Amino acid sequence: MSLIASDTIGLDHGSGGRISHELTARLILPVFRNPVLETLHDGATLALGNERIAFSTDTYVVDPIVFPGGSIGDLAVNGTVNDLAMCGAVPKWLSVGLILEEGFPMADLERILSDMARAAITAGVTIVTGDTKVVPKGAADRIFINTAGIGSIPEHVHISPDRAKVGDRILLSGTIADHGVCVLANRQGMGFDVPIESDTAALNGLVQAMLDIDPDIHVLRDPTRGGLGTTLNEIAAQAAVGIRIEEEAIPIRPAVVGICELLGYDPLYLANEGKLVAVVSAASAERVLERMRNHPLGRQAACIGEVVEGHPGRVVLTTRIGGRRIVDMLSGEQLPRIC
Repeated sequence: MSLIASDTIGLDHGSGGRISHELTARLILPVFRNPVLETLHDGATLALGNERIAFSTDTYVVDPIVFPGGSIGDLAVNGTVNDLAMCGAVPKWLSVGLILEEGFPMADLERILSDMARAAITAGVTIVTGDTKVVPKGAADRIFINTAGIGSIPEHVHISPDRAKVGDRILLSGTIADHGVCVLANRQGMGFDVPIESDTAALNGLVQAMLDIDPDIHVLRDPTRGGLGTTLNEIAAQAAVGIRIEEEAIPIRPAVVGICELLGYDPLYLANEGKLVAVVSAASAERVLERMRNHPLGRQAACIGEVVEGHPGRVVLTTRIGGRRIVDMLSGEQLPRIC
């Protein structure tokens, strides 16, 4: 009998939400089970002699492949850099795998490769190996990119999703849902004119600035697929703690609010590609937050809540009018091919 309810793969299985997690937990993880994989972090933390390294991989299928603020090229570099940074690592080297559809314009490929090169320089990483495959027309949609990365983890840094503790504060580096709304507004045929750019950016510099203030940051995550709501649920579940957040404290652009209300999207579940969530001790929260606000990628950083003893494994939002609602993990696919 199948380990999962569905007999076939659907778009929901790639959402980053509850159904994605079920696929991982009930089918993928049992096949490859090992202690490193079971941490289910943004990257694997590995021992290499006396050193620790982080290793991560991701695949990018975003549509459209070019959008205001970026392209699939810089998105692929920044995404893997950020996964390494969320492990507390200093990103060093990347690999790039290209899957190209027959007939893909050479000019578009040159643009995307140039974007990747610029993003790598900005992030301070080197692309050291790669692979290219071409498939027949119709067997893929223009271009898909896989990137993998390796970074070194400083001796004093121990970041893990299960280290969230009661009393910790939840810090968010800036406005949510910018990437999701940007991609949505620029999908062919949507017809929206929204002045929102993707927030795609490499966060390793911001992370280093934060670690300079508090080397014992407990958790770092970038809320990509599944958005802020799903990321906080993952942390709550892995640390077996409750999380309480304040709607009023969450930074969000008015244009994002408007388009989400128009189309019925919840911005808590839309993707971000240049934001991070940090779980830090109450003692260091103000100093870390101040340092974040002094960094170009953290100027709108905010403390949005705290880790609590009650309702372990759940995230509860206090609304602007003082009510409370449970923020569950994303169920289904809000917006496919977002990254």
